[in-house]
Amino acid sequence: MDLYRRLDKQTYVIAEMSANHAGSLARAKEIIHAAKESGADCIKLQTYTPDTITIDCDNKYFQITDGTWKGENLYRLYEKAYMPWEWQGELKEEAEKAGIDFLSTPFDRTSVDFLEELGMEFYKIASFELVDIPLIKYIASKGKPIIMSTGMGSLSEISEAVGAVREQGVEQLALLRCASAYPAITDEMNLKTMQDMAETFHVPVGLSDHSMGSVGAVTAVALGAKVIEKHFCLDRSIENPDASFSMNPAEFKRMVSDIRQSEKAVGRIKYGASSQEEPNIAFRRSIFCVADIKKGEKITEENVRVIRPGYGLAPKFYSEILGQTALCDIERGTPLQFDMVGRFL
Repeated sequence: MDLYRRLDKQTYVIAEMSANHAGSLARAKEIIHAAKESGADCIKLQTYTPDTITIDCDNKYFQITDGTWKGENLYRLYEKAYMPWEWQGELKEEAEKAGIDFLSTPFDRTSVDFLEELGMEFYKIASFELVDIPLIKYIASKGKPIIMSTGMGSLSEISEAVGAVREQGVEQLALLRCASAYPAITDEMNLKTMQDMAETFHVPVGLSDHSMGSVGAVTAVALGAKVIEKHFCLDRSIENPDASFSMNPAEFKRMVSDIRQSEKAVGRIKYGASSQEEPNIAFRRSIFCVADIKKGEKITEENVRVIRPGYGLAPKFYSEILGQTALCDIERGTPLQFDMVGRFL
């Protein structure tokens, strides 16, 4: 996959299914088609099992004490959230039928190997794995394009992760700004950091957005984001660990529409009147005769003024016109032209 070519065309919008399948293969397939219909360019899964991401342990280190999943044990949470690996080949085929790109995030070497067997064309690295340099190197060793989230990452941690990718010879890398909170609040997005990453690492950037609504995503596009990732569900009433901060199809579709409008608003560097503005040039100011002037009379502040519309001489000639002589009778309301007055050029 030529990721950079994709990103050159328009903002690449990823619908993250995550746990929103809620244990149903049929629902997972439905999500793929709904994401495509809602304007997503890509559907993303996560490839792990509870045992590949943590261990089954009940001591204090494995308890979640705050946030959306407060009171959960890590292992039990991942049991609820993970997607069976045996579904994923079938879902890749479903994505191909729907005409939407298929992407997954691996969380250990075995999941990378599994996705390689599926024919994965590019990879996503999650924010929480940003510090897992051995895993990043292993993913990068496959030589595929990588999109990497950077939530919680310090500049040095991001630099180390980018270095690990580049050491393996991967040429196509995109970095996503991410607030790794669920849901995230707009106040802590700090999208200027996204712009700084683009300048620092010379790569395309974007936003992995866990906030409610689309303000963050649309703002990010206006600031230069080439990738937007957003959690996607059929309905937040379908209980699963990610439903509360996921977008439903109608919300996602509106977000994509707003993103496309934002791209148009950003546009390109262009000075002068746009095609829409062209008719309004006539309503700029220009020099007009505001009193009847007889041939031979002097041009004064009493008989000419700079007013709207713009059919006369440009206002910059006003001081040079004053004191000149009328070469013909000029009726009040006539736009002044050079051939009406004594030449000064």
